[in-house]
Amino acid sequence: MADIFEPDRVITVRRRCDAPQGAATSFLQEGPRLLLGYGTADTLQAMFHDFFTPNSLPLLEDAIALVRDYCEISGLSQARMRLEQIRGDSCRRFHVDNVGLRMLCTYVGPGTEWVPPVLALGQNREDINAETIRRIRTGDVAILKGSAWSGVGLKGVLHRSPPLSGRPEDERIRLLLTIDEPAACGMAGECNPTVRR
Repeated sequence: MADIFEPDRVITVRRRCDAPQGAATSFLQEGPRLLLGYGTADTLQAMFHDFFTPNSLPLLEDAIALVRDYCEISGLSQARMRLEQIRGDSCRRFHVDNVGLRMLCTYVGPGTEWVPPVLALGQNREDINAETIRRIRTGDVAILKGSAWSGVGLKGVLHRSPPLSGRPEDERIRLLLTIDEPAACGMAGECNPTVRR
């Protein structure tokens, strides 16, 4: 996924067919709505281990492998990890994150939607239509540049969480993993995990 560093690229997606969908479904039934913390991959694994059952543990193992991938690509020794059950229209407007690099994986539900930069330039965000919108497949891994990207080339990919309210009731949930730099979204200070049931 190192092609994210190409100057004209704002997103790169790694397709995969081995995402732990069964473990993710188990986590939706058994796990908390939010796990949030930062540290090394080993620290995060120890921090969150007790919130997973034998059925959902492959999900944690996959998430930690992605944390390791993110750290290798970004050159950071630590990362911020957020695993969240989304049950509403969260971040439904197109926006650019205030981060350098962000990794996303939707384990359950529709993947993140984005607009190619050539199409997004000069358009009113409210006028973006279905023909211009791309979607990351469930289980695939994406790295996005944000507005704080300091490297050469384009900054930030316009993206959003897909609206869920218009979907059938059994499709109004997502399980989303977000990985980025430790201080993203105001995280700082002690590395205490946030857990919401």
